[in-house]
Amino acid sequence: MGCPCELRLVSPEPEAHAEQCLTEIRRFEAKYSRYSEDSLVSRINNNAGIRSTSIDEETDRILEYADVCFQLSHGKFDVTSGVLRQVWHKDMNVLPDPKDIESATALIGWDKVTRKNGSIELPATGMQIDLGGVVKEYVADAVVQLAKSLGATSGVVNLGGDIALIGPQPDGRPWDIGVSDPDDSLQALATIQLSSGAITTSGGYERFVEIEGKKYSHLLDPTTGWPVDNLLGVSIIADQAVVAGSLSTIALLMPEQEALSFLKESDAPYLAIDTGRMIHRSN
Repeated sequence: MGCPCELRLVSPEPEAHAEQCLTEIRRFEAKYSRYSEDSLVSRINNNAGIRSTSIDEETDRILEYADVCFQLSHGKFDVTSGVLRQVWHKDMNVLPDPKDIESATALIGWDKVTRKNGSIELPATGMQIDLGGVVKEYVADAVVQLAKSLGATSGVVNLGGDIALIGPQPDGRPWDIGVSDPDDSLQALATIQLSSGAITTSGGYERFVEIEGKKYSHLLDPTTGWPVDNLLGVSIIADQAVVAGSLSTIALLMPEQEALSFLKESDAPYLAIDTGRMIHRSN
């Protein structure tokens, strides 16, 4: 999935059950990865401006959740914004031409996409969807449910820092989960104890490009086409990883004060770090 992943579980048949979980993860990757030419996402993108693409019920559910995130974020969480990767990428050493940014943002707009009768259609050639901001967390939740159905009683699903718990440690103790320090990702800024549910951590410090001494986050505002420079990091606890992940991403895409208000109103336990390195957290 383009990131370090980890699976721990205690179950009646750990090796066989672990392989079933890994098979499920690989199925999602093959189906939704933008890096695979044979994936459903690539087929949808290749059909942009030409024809609609048939989708199954699972994909429709994922797209419906992407729509909820779009509405909740007032357009900041937009799965059609992946086209901006063409102008912002890890190998660049100069700022992109504003005309290129303008051309890319013209192809962004989840509200332009048509979904009906088990199909999806992107109206313009060059438009793309990228479900990376939703699917990874969705997979983590799916694997937890699969592991539990197989009889697993303890374990952790960690997909690139998006963590969903199968159950507490074998001795009943909660797991100690570290929250990375934005200044040093190998150091924990805080440790959270959790036995169930999920926790996700997002931050612009995770991936960035440095141009003329300034760091530009991989998190891009679809309304401007430019990297965001808001909260440094956000960790969210929720019953489901997909909820925690979308809330943390939406918060990072918002201006700092708006994001902090959004987090408070979400009623989800959170820890956020602002640009002044001040920590904000729920009660």
